[in-house]
Amino acid sequence: MSLKITDECINCDVCEPECPNEAIYMGLEIYHIDPDLCTQCVGHFDEPQCRQVCPVDCIPLDELKVETPEQLLAKYHRLTADKTEGNTP
Repeated sequence: MSLKITDECINCDVCEPECPNEAIYMGLEIYHIDPDLCTQCVGHFDEPQCRQVCPVDCIPLDELKVETPEQLLAKYHRLTADKTEGNTP
């Protein structure tokens, strides 16, 4: 599953820089997570880094964006390949 940020977000700014996929962005009032970029840090870390640093525990799994570990790993491979291809001269 992708992660999501709930209304309990206090805009403390600690989650955004921790995301290796740049999936976290500031919305109109609170931060949001782009489910197309979120891999729950699969491929990068053992645990989602945003959840590790969140002081108010407002980043649960998004039940509407169900993904298996295999799908998350495939997304990680696609995202990292996209970054590598984008840096090719």
